[in-house]
Amino acid sequence: MHKNQLLSQLSDRKLVVQNLGLTPYKTVWRYQQELVSLKKSNPDMRDILLICEHPPVYTLGTGSSLDFVHFDQQDSTYEIHRIERGGEVTHHCPGQIVLYPILDLNYHLRDLHWYLRQLEQVVISALAAWGIAAHRLEGLTGVWVKGYKVAAVGIKVSRWITMHGLALNVCPDMTGFSSITPCGISDRPVGSLSQFDPSLTVDQARAQLLAAFVKIFGFSSWSIETPNTTCL
Repeated sequence: MHKNQLLSQLSDRKLVVQNLGLTPYKTVWRYQQELVSLKKSNPDMRDILLICEHPPVYTLGTGSSLDFVHFDQQDSTYEIHRIERGGEVTHHCPGQIVLYPILDLNYHLRDLHWYLRQLEQVVISALAAWGIAAHRLEGLTGVWVKGYKVAAVGIKVSRWITMHGLALNVCPDMTGFSSITPCGISDRPVGSLSQFDPSLTVDQARAQLLAAFVKIFGFSSWSIETPNTTCL
């Protein structure tokens, strides 16, 4: 990377934010792939953060074991996709906020462990603003509150461009998690923020997550943009 190009990006790190609302998983998945492809061919393209919710869906990481899926995958009642992120099976549904950062780690830090910890810190910092003490567990990925896993993290990085990201359970219908062993962890329950602060809304959580993301990743500013794609 050219030195002057890097210095320019570091001094003017602006984040593009796209709020996709409630959008089907496959649609956002294709859109992420489109953005990653564009970013690989255009190093000057701004980092992008996609924020959304999904209708009920299950996703499996590249190497996920089917032993953690407790329903017939041929049953059309369930939507399930094997995708290119790491990690085991997880569930998305309304009331859960999902962040998909499309970042060029060449402008941040080319370290996957650092990136995972940064994503976790976004959640930890956001929850701290509401007086909810959240923490990591050694050897595991994600964020916990009082023994409940409230946020899952799963990423894919190609040529240091990121996709996939994190999901925070704000006030979802938790019954969908009973059909899987979430993230392959059988001895620690999944929870939601509504257990600890029933007054917290999705809109409040979305705003606080965005503020924490901008701060943790050191962006100078951010702007809302409308997606320009045929995928959505």
